[in-house]
Amino acid sequence: MNLRGRNKISPEFNMSSMTDVVFLLLIFFMIASTLAKQLNTIKVKLPEAEGKSENRNAVAVTITNSKKFFIDSNITPKSNLEDKIISTFSSTNSLSLILRAEEKVPIDEVIFVMNIANKNGIKVVLAVESQ
Repeated sequence: MNLRGRNKISPEFNMSSMTDVVFLLLIFFMIASTLAKQLNTIKVKLPEAEGKSENRNAVAVTITNSKKFFIDSNITPKSNLEDKIISTFSSTNSLSLILRAEEKVPIDEVIFVMNIANKNGIKVVLAVESQ
């Protein structure tokens, strides 16, 4: 007489669902690490406002209180700023510029950069510190 049951429990563990979970975690961390890149490499004290200005594909122009101009993280003399901006935009596919000016920068320095952008058809976004 055979008294064994029909349903036999297999002691094997199926790894396919665990592999799917690990693969999804890998994709998540890869995407999160690319989004976590720091846009602002030069530390400046920005004015506070309720808006948020963050565009990773834009070129950042930074003006410090000592009237030094930076394009992304490269220092640029004021006399050569327009040529550098035009050459930077010719090598990228973006047409937006993030203007990062410290709180005490004179307004005529900000207007100088905005005039360059307007003359060349570049969209300007003023960077602010969120409240």
